[in-house]
Amino acid sequence: MTPTLIADTIGRSLGAGTPLLLGTLGEIYAERSGVLNLGVEGMMAAGAVAGFGTAMATGSPWLGLASAALAGAALALAHAFLSVTLKANQIVSGIALTMLGLGLSGVWGKPFVGTPLTARFSEIEIPLLARLPVIGEAVFCRDPVFYLSLVLAAGLAYLLYHTRWGIAVRSVGENPLAADAAGIPVDLTRYACVSLGGVLAGMAGGYLSLVYVPSWIEGMTAGRGWIIIALTIFAGWDPWKAALGAVLFGGIDVSQYLFQDRVPPNFLKMLPYAATILALLVGARRASGASAPPEALAVPYRKGER
Repeated sequence: MTPTLIADTIGRSLGAGTPLLLGTLGEIYAERSGVLNLGVEGMMAAGAVAGFGTAMATGSPWLGLASAALAGAALALAHAFLSVTLKANQIVSGIALTMLGLGLSGVWGKPFVGTPLTARFSEIEIPLLARLPVIGEAVFCRDPVFYLSLVLAAGLAYLLYHTRWGIAVRSVGENPLAADAAGIPVDLTRYACVSLGGVLAGMAGGYLSLVYVPSWIEGMTAGRGWIIIALTIFAGWDPWKAALGAVLFGGIDVSQYLFQDRVPPNFLKMLPYAATILALLVGARRASGASAPPEALAVPYRKGER
């Protein structure tokens, strides 16, 4: 591989991995609190169209990103109400959320089809590091949302493992009865984590339409929500591993565009989905100890029941 191809591969992998990282961080927190949210695809789609529409109307990509986060949060709150308050089946609620988000985005996004985005993020160049050979421009001269995703990964990992709130989240996901007895508000904690998951999923969708493409195309999430769910399992519900996994999956995703002249295209198109299945198999085989899913995942908590 030539230095140019290496740099291009790294740069594209980081770009493709950014929405995966954002969505996975949110899903990790939702599942760590005991709520399975299969509606990531729908929240991303809603975030993508809301972010694009707001950026076009206001001329500000930052307002577009905020709008995308709010759209994801709104759908996540609907899921939280059904699964936490009404104790509904979380799998059914999540799938319904995906269908709702995809349907709404398809309707709301029709006026934007074929319209290029005019308001875009400016790249941030890290002094000195951006001048490094091969990796400099690919890694250290990128959009601000990429750097924000790294900050969020570090911050959310710290919160999860080194703060009282992180202990509360993990306790609610492992043993909500004991957490309730210790004075931790189980339902409120789950609402907060599911909402955070919606915010980050919406931002992931917003990244697609504001940075990665940048335009609105119906179905632009292209199954990334399901890849995020598999990546959550693959990462063992750990934010740091999620960051590495997101770059890996991003690289697999962009390989179909970079190596078409060297590898059969149909094989490359298959790779992201094959990697998703492999991630699920790897996660299932090592589902023990620190890599085990939260004990109370997808189990509604009813106060007073054992």
